[in-house]
Amino acid sequence: MRTRAAVLCGAAVMVAGTLAAVPADASAPRALDAPQAAQPTWKNCGITSYPALQCASVTVPLDYARPREQQITLALSRVPHTAKNYQGPLLVNPGGPGGSGLKLAGYVASALPKAVAAQYDVIGFDPRGVGNSKPALNCKPGYFNPVRPDSVPRLPSLERANLSRVASFAEACATKYAGLLPYLDTVSAVRDMDAIRQALGAPKLNYFGYSYGTYLGAVYAKLFPQRVRRFALDSIVDPTGVWYEDNIQQDYAFNDRHLAFLAWVAKHDARYRLGTDPAQVEAKWYAMRAALAKNPAKNTVGASELEDTFMPGGYYNGYWPRLATAFAAYMNDENPDPLVKIYKSIGAIDAAGENGYSIYASVQCRDASWPRDWAQWRKDTWAVYAKAPFMAWNNAWYNAPCAFWRTSSLRPVDVANDALPPTLLFQATNDAATPFQGGMTVHHLLRGSSLVVEQGGGNHGIALSGNACLDQYLTDYLTDGTVPRGSGDIDAVCQKLPDPEPTSMKAASTLERGSTLHGLLGFRG
Repeated sequence: MRTRAAVLCGAAVMVAGTLAAVPADASAPRALDAPQAAQPTWKNCGITSYPALQCASVTVPLDYARPREQQITLALSRVPHTAKNYQGPLLVNPGGPGGSGLKLAGYVASALPKAVAAQYDVIGFDPRGVGNSKPALNCKPGYFNPVRPDSVPRLPSLERANLSRVASFAEACATKYAGLLPYLDTVSAVRDMDAIRQALGAPKLNYFGYSYGTYLGAVYAKLFPQRVRRFALDSIVDPTGVWYEDNIQQDYAFNDRHLAFLAWVAKHDARYRLGTDPAQVEAKWYAMRAALAKNPAKNTVGASELEDTFMPGGYYNGYWPRLATAFAAYMNDENPDPLVKIYKSIGAIDAAGENGYSIYASVQCRDASWPRDWAQWRKDTWAVYAKAPFMAWNNAWYNAPCAFWRTSSLRPVDVANDALPPTLLFQATNDAATPFQGGMTVHHLLRGSSLVVEQGGGNHGIALSGNACLDQYLTDYLTDGTVPRGSGDIDAVCQKLPDPEPTSMKAASTLERGSTLHGLLGFRG
């Protein structure tokens, strides 16, 4: 998912090294391998923000190698089609791994033009272990409770404290869910997707996935190419770096995006009074971090929590005004209250987030091999930190349970595919969570795909988020399969939306509430 964001220039891109082939146990199951899931019984979800949204569930095997043994339940949602020209189910996924997709179906159906959405059953789902699916995981409740140790282990005692913490999480997962962890991986989730397709009675799936959902979709397309109809991916994971290298490369892109935020604060010095020089603003941000490491705000926001609070600004610049206001209040007025408030709003991890993180760790640790020697993590992370300090250690600790994971690892899936109909890809040049290289790489791996680039954009999840140019390409594709065709590596370019203007706290809160899509996309991928 992570490479330094590239500048769009039209030059040829080198595709990273190939991956291992699909492992034998990941091959597509035969039609008679498992009993077909029963047709869902739909009922109104009772979600006031999406009154048309219906909910149901399907039962699937925990282990597709033993399909008639233990079963699990997947939660589904649907906005049903209303047009005579029915194009089938459109399965949507918000990423993660660990993101709940139930509300995303309502969002996508409402964000698309009515005439287009009406032609599809827009289907959301909670992947195995997530949200309303059963069983749902929560390895260690309270794992992210503040105040955590400083993420940057400048002292041996800090490194020991963080290592003890991540090892305890891995131990808790192994103890509570020993029977589930071997079956929490991308390939199993992909087989679930095909079980959903069968339960819906559809010969083929239409699919629209964000972030990790792009890798999930690409693996589905690899295992079930004959089942793919429309196939759109937004903010694209680099499948050649799953998952350790992706996380290292993401650190550089997040640091670049944080510097963009600080430069925006400097540009609006009249509002925030933190300096007109971005380097000066950066120094003040790290001074705030150092102060909070010694004296957490309201015994709630320490150095690690501060990183958690500002990380969402790397995903979506709509948070910038409120983040800058809290930053200024702390530094200029010695008022920590706005900082604590925004931490609780966008930085803190609640029970749903604990479930999402448990799945995130379970899937990523199972999907691919991770270094088991902590010395390798230490060496690599300090090397990143020297150039990109913003998220290097925070991200390392977020993924470090994989160094202690009890379940053995699978091999990544080679998603290269020449058996698909025209597919549509979206990528912003300055995306931090899934940097630009991922979109270029997948564009080369999926023969016949079309890549639409948001030039200068730094947000994560760009289609259906207000850019009419991008949305038109998605609308055309879902209407009749039309994709743009360019002469080089990139097929179409849309300009980014303007950065936000400084606002009052009240207006900033309204802006944040309006960023519905970004609230539905799980952070970290």
